[in-house]
Amino acid sequence: MSGHSKWHTIKHKKGAADAKRGKIFTRIIKELTVAARNGGGDPDANPRLRTVIADAKAVNMPAENIKRAIQRGTGELPGVSYEETTYEGYGPGGAALIVECLTDNRNRTVGELRHLLTKHNGNLGETNSVAWMFSKKGYIVVPKDAADEETLLNAVLEAGGDDLRDDEDSWEILSEPAAFEGVRDAVKALGIEPASAEVAMLPQNYVKLEGKEASQMVRLMEALEEHDDVQHVWSNFDIEEKEIEAFLA
Repeated sequence: MSGHSKWHTIKHKKGAADAKRGKIFTRIIKELTVAARNGGGDPDANPRLRTVIADAKAVNMPAENIKRAIQRGTGELPGVSYEETTYEGYGPGGAALIVECLTDNRNRTVGELRHLLTKHNGNLGETNSVAWMFSKKGYIVVPKDAADEETLLNAVLEAGGDDLRDDEDSWEILSEPAAFEGVRDAVKALGIEPASAEVAMLPQNYVKLEGKEASQMVRLMEALEEHDDVQHVWSNFDIEEKEIEAFLA
């Protein structure tokens, strides 16, 4: 079972996402603004914006919030100008990290991330120090009890997906980023609500962590995800599910 899958699906099951809805709304509002700024405010002509709107609706963000965020991006309303930045580094045990941010102050953000990493036995790296270990993929997680394997596989392949993997209590669906939206819609057309659906940076290999290093890694992931400028965190750690659950308890 992959570290990435375990981290996100366990947090989902434990309701951590609901507890941090304010943080989720802040992240999505920033993404809506940047997507609209870069590609225009029409979701039909802007695939990135269309995907973020779907994410916003999935967490029940009010339509007015979505509209205002888009209008700030197109310049119809005043707003903060965010810059997209990606940082790379290492966590406990040498686990690789990619941290994607939207910030209005790059110097502040890099200083705060460096502090968080150092505090949790990690360090910031140079550009491309770990990115080569990851591949950008459409990534969808479906609970096993929500889907019949053959039906799901046929729908995924017909929609342009690449693979359906057995991940113990879940199915992991992989696709090229360009096919992600179609594959996600095909899954939802079966009446299935994915536990997770995103274009992700997936590791090619995993680093096994146990004991103190595993605990430090979970704390670091929580600290990074709680940072206001952090949008996504990707890592190649592999920690036993029972250890993650114990640390998050």
